[in-house]
Amino acid sequence: MKKILFVITALLALSSCGDNPEETMIVNGKIKGLKKGTLYLQHVPDSVLVTVDSVAINGDGNFSFKTKLMSPEIFYLYLDKKDNNDINDRITFFAEPGTTTINTDWNTFDTTAKITGSESQEKFEEYKQTMTGINKRNVEIMMKAAQPENQTSQLSIDSLANISNRNTQRGYAFAINFALNNKSSFIAPYIALKEIPDANIKYLDSIYSVLSPEVAESKYGKELAEALKKN
Repeated sequence: MKKILFVITALLALSSCGDNPEETMIVNGKIKGLKKGTLYLQHVPDSVLVTVDSVAINGDGNFSFKTKLMSPEIFYLYLDKKDNNDINDRITFFAEPGTTTINTDWNTFDTTAKITGSESQEKFEEYKQTMTGINKRNVEIMMKAAQPENQTSQLSIDSLANISNRNTQRGYAFAINFALNNKSSFIAPYIALKEIPDANIKYLDSIYSVLSPEVAESKYGKELAEALKKN
């Protein structure tokens, strides 16, 4: 009898340790106005997009996912709205252990998403806000260059090309400085790897060299180290 009790106690202890809070991510929220659809939790562990879990929504639009997460990384919420429209169907967010809440609307799924609970996501949004302005400026320059009056003038074309190059350089400079100034954030190696992988190797090496030990040992920190070894 004592042996049986010991086995039961041991099993209960193991089950209670099954979900380590430091390795568990919960993503929950509500998609306002969604009556029916399927929501997928996805990420890219190596080079291929993988679906971690999915939930069928039929009614109130509430959802919840729970999965193991060893290190903060980019995840996606993909919504199949059954409307034969692939536009506005994926939310990108910086996931980390703990609880992340995502509330949005079904018809503006990715543009009106409110994401809370992740410090990495807050830094990600801060970074994207400035980069969106820089990218928007590049689009404006391209549209101006496409206007008939500018296409016939070499002077105008050269001038717009110079403006575009300076704006692109501004984007690189901002990304590098943002990563360097946020060396304790998991977004720093992500920016180096995914946003400016073709930047001068000395800048990427500078970013890696200032990473905090925890960030250097993260998914993107290790990937950045491997990328630097190949150069």
